[in-house]
Amino acid sequence: MNNRLRNQRCYLAGAIDRVSDRGNAWRDALTPFLESLGVVVINPLKKPTNIAQEDEETAKHKRLLKYNKQYDELSAVMKEIRSVDLRMVDISDFLVVYLDLESQPCGTLEEIFWANRQKKPIIVKMEQGKVNAPDWLFGTIPHGFIFDTWKDIQDYLI
Repeated sequence: MNNRLRNQRCYLAGAIDRVSDRGNAWRDALTPFLESLGVVVINPLKKPTNIAQEDEETAKHKRLLKYNKQYDELSAVMKEIRSVDLRMVDISDFLVVYLDLESQPCGTLEEIFWANRQKKPIIVKMEQGKVNAPDWLFGTIPHGFIFDTWKDIQDYLI
């Protein structure tokens, strides 16, 4: 079998700050599959850098800044995170996105559109089903890259 995905870099885009597990479960479940295909996984929750981390400590710090209305400080933290995350999109070859409209995926949407402008393949797992994907998404990526299930995505990648 010719594996065209070997050594390709995949950024895992999806909500972090408005989901209960901070987006860990789906990333942790998908990573071994991608790695079995030889894909280099770029996970924003496990950044290969000492800055812009999105660990539990950072999440607590951001919540405290919001609670105390320290918006300048929060903006500084988020500008660094945004910059690093978008740079990781830059160095990726393709994206796998978990899109759940219930999570208000502000950063995820920017990552999708950022990658789209760079002409990168964007594979979307739509939590509410392809039929409920935002109309704008159909004008952004080929509808064949929008999937209802993780199994469908895995079958496509194989």
